[in-house]
Amino acid sequence: MKIKNFRDLDVWKLGKKIVLEVYRVTKEFPKEELYGLVGQMRRAALSTPTNVAEGFNRVHNREYRQFLFVALGSCAELETQVEVAFEIGYLSQADRDQLLGDLDHESRMLRNLIKRL
Repeated sequence: MKIKNFRDLDVWKLGKKIVLEVYRVTKEFPKEELYGLVGQMRRAALSTPTNVAEGFNRVHNREYRQFLFVALGSCAELETQVEVAFEIGYLSQADRDQLLGDLDHESRMLRNLIKRL
């Protein structure tokens, strides 16, 4: 299958799935975290597919790679935030495990895409 736009990329699709999951779980966080951990987690999650999409539309592979590195950094940022949210009791074990598993998969996909460019 020929990749015509970023929506065809599995790495973008998984990133978008993670965004939706983060929005779902953070809806249950305490209201005082709205501008703290909730905002940070949502921005980090949204950064990954956003950077994949923006990089895809760049003319040069070097630029694309740079956007993918930013996306990879956002995955690491979100992993840390997921761990903190779990440890302070905002996330269940099941939600933590699901998010960390998806983030691990997303990170591996990003690294492989970076290598191929």
